[in-house]
Amino acid sequence: MKKHLLTGFMCSMLCLCCLLAQGQAAKQTIAPKKELTALRITDKPEIDGVLSEPMWEQAQVATDFIQNRPNPGPKERFPTLVKIIYDDEAIYIGAVMQDAAPDSIFKSLSERDDLGNADWFGVFLDTYKDEINGYGFFITPAGVQLDARYSSNGEDFSWNAVWESAATIEGNSWVAEIKIPYSAIRFSARPEQLWGLNFMRNRQATRRGYFWNHVDPAKDGFVNQWGLLHGIKNITPPVRLSFTPYISAVAKSYPVQPVGSDETTFERELNFSGGMDLKYGISDAFTLDMTLVPDFSQVQSDNQVLNLSPFEIQYNENRPFFLEGTELFNKGGFFYSRRIGGRPVNFHIDNETLPQHVVVSENPVETRMINGTKVSGRTRAGLGVGIFNAVIGRSYATLRDTLTGDTFERETQPLTNYNVTVLDQSLKNNSYVTFVNTNVMRQGSTYDANLSALLFRLNTKGNKFAIDGNFALSQQYHTSETDLGYTYSIGAGKTSGNFTYSLNHVVKSDTYDPNDMGINFYNNLSEQTLNLQYNFYQPFWKLLNLYTNIGAIHARRHDSGDFQNFAIYSNVNGTFKNFLGAGLYMNLEPVLTYDFFEPRVSGWYYEYPVNYSIGGYLSSNYSKRFALDVSMDYRWFDENNRRNFGFGVSPRFRPNDRLLVVYRFNKGYNLDQMGYAINLKGRQGKTDPTPIVGHKIIFGLRDVDNVSNSLEAQYIFNNKMSLTLLARHNWSQAAYHKYFELLQNGRLLTSDYDPANYDEVHDRNFNSFTMDLEYSWWFAPGSELSIVWKDAFLEETNYPKDRYFDNVNHTFTSPQSNLLSVKLLYYIDYLTLKNRFGKK
Repeated sequence: MKKHLLTGFMCSMLCLCCLLAQGQAAKQTIAPKKELTALRITDKPEIDGVLSEPMWEQAQVATDFIQNRPNPGPKERFPTLVKIIYDDEAIYIGAVMQDAAPDSIFKSLSERDDLGNADWFGVFLDTYKDEINGYGFFITPAGVQLDARYSSNGEDFSWNAVWESAATIEGNSWVAEIKIPYSAIRFSARPEQLWGLNFMRNRQATRRGYFWNHVDPAKDGFVNQWGLLHGIKNITPPVRLSFTPYISAVAKSYPVQPVGSDETTFERELNFSGGMDLKYGISDAFTLDMTLVPDFSQVQSDNQVLNLSPFEIQYNENRPFFLEGTELFNKGGFFYSRRIGGRPVNFHIDNETLPQHVVVSENPVETRMINGTKVSGRTRAGLGVGIFNAVIGRSYATLRDTLTGDTFERETQPLTNYNVTVLDQSLKNNSYVTFVNTNVMRQGSTYDANLSALLFRLNTKGNKFAIDGNFALSQQYHTSETDLGYTYSIGAGKTSGNFTYSLNHVVKSDTYDPNDMGINFYNNLSEQTLNLQYNFYQPFWKLLNLYTNIGAIHARRHDSGDFQNFAIYSNVNGTFKNFLGAGLYMNLEPVLTYDFFEPRVSGWYYEYPVNYSIGGYLSSNYSKRFALDVSMDYRWFDENNRRNFGFGVSPRFRPNDRLLVVYRFNKGYNLDQMGYAINLKGRQGKTDPTPIVGHKIIFGLRDVDNVSNSLEAQYIFNNKMSLTLLARHNWSQAAYHKYFELLQNGRLLTSDYDPANYDEVHDRNFNSFTMDLEYSWWFAPGSELSIVWKDAFLEETNYPKDRYFDNVNHTFTSPQSNLLSVKLLYYIDYLTLKNRFGKK
């Protein structure tokens, strides 16, 4: 019955997409781009949020904004008026946003680069007019600043620039005044500039967004839908040189259990350090970014979870140097920055290679970055060039001789150089062709690695259809041989309109391995994907919009052609007219598939059962003081009594314009999950001392319980000072209750395997807790004082505690690791110093 219902739903979705596609209009009217001329001035305006200077009266007005969301097309009811003026130093934007009443203007405070629950105004600049890359500068009525970079990778709010702004509320309107120094952006040295330009306004009271030059969500691309800015003449790209030195003090306290002792003691460390970030404009187009002796002690803690899978966990990047201005380096997805400063390449020390009386007493899990450098920019002809380089210092494990007590070191990470080089040529119609090279060179006998890739995307005029693809070659240079692998993909489809579709083909060879500087979970793959999508952008019934799609994936092993997987997926999500968001998804794998990774041995596979899943979510209006998100999912397997069930609840409360509290609870329960337990190859049991010859892979039937809680709170004193808290606790338990032997045909045979016979315990009990409390004060442009306190606990044992609150109590009563970091950054701009001290 489940199979028939889900299959019927999928077929209905497919028919709906096809019928709606036939009903599309044959032609679309393309409106001409709006244009605005900037006014040159001689006197500088004061950036105070009051447009009282005479030059503002003389500037041309941009108005008649058009709604983009929740549905596109209508003109704004309350006008927005924007003007642009400029001089030899900067470009200035003045905007007046009219509204119904003062209480209709949402002015909640938030951290920098956080829109929060507020109205906002933004200006977008495409300074090379390539219709792919651009800048965004935003301000809220509370004066909170946001800035972003735009590229073919999307929107990147991790980029930060130094610029000035102010906002005021005047009657039923609010006013924004922005000064963007030319040192904050890049542009070519031409007598007259022609830039892409757009403005956006968000009215949070009605959850509606408006653009000056209409941005049609049914059309592919964003920067290519901006208007034009004329009139900027005879400006010279300035000397872009800035220094941001820092000093920091870090105090650490962490529990240590001496060898042979049952008592835990605490070791304490106090370290002082200093370093500097440097930015230098090599030319009008290229910028050098360098960090010397970086300090990442204040970076947000990773969200640690229990990992029972054959794959590593991919963590988010939170280090600013690896987030800001990296859009070029992330093209193609070949650069996983967490490799730099991550686990040493020779971290795993095989105890069998050590004398019986030698043990590993200390083995650092992270490496230390010595310096990092980025050079990036784009020429007048649209060629983007990016060079990234980082150097990692040596890392050592400490070994101890249990007979003599002597300690000695073993190198786990040699001196290593990481490099990424990117050449990205912008083409007409939002198209591009890109070359990417990643390289890892290690001192000594440890192998080196290299990857070279070519990417392309070609769009038709009007961005209605596109074809894209890539080819990459991975190489690992060992002492006596070189391992080569490759991947390629090709895709085509319709990218604009209510109805879109795509067809993709991906191949990864069995030796493809980009993981020295990238991250890849699957290789030896030949996969085809078909995706059909139909979106409703105009209101109907009780909905403001609706997005639907259905697709299918078929995969085979690349080397043998053996079938691996077939799946059909579909989802529907939209927004009701009361701004309640809702979504539903359904997936099915209607035939037996083959998992070649769970056995952990090349050539072996596990027959993955037929399964179906369904899930959904509801999300209430975030503009209200109280909002609630709920989600639920269920997955059924045609194997034993196997089921997965999960749900989540997340209330958020904003009692005033300064305080926000968000709580998240997620519960997941996997009943009768089948998974890898152990490979008994070469093992000797207590009852049979004969070593097992060949692979004997044991799977276990287990129940896996997961509970996660997180609390996030923000108190914003003003638009330059904030206090934030993020606390997370994750508990997971895996209890095995039956074992099976995996046969070479992928099936499972009931086994009499007894873990105790091999001194093994496969049950798992996992607790992790992290707390990050941060005080931040931006006391001057680009300058910050930050104080961070961290608390952390991580434990994984083989003895489950069945009751959740027993685990919570154990976590909070166990010894914790603590860190207190105080860091001062001071931004020094060369031009500011020159203007201040250079004049006599």
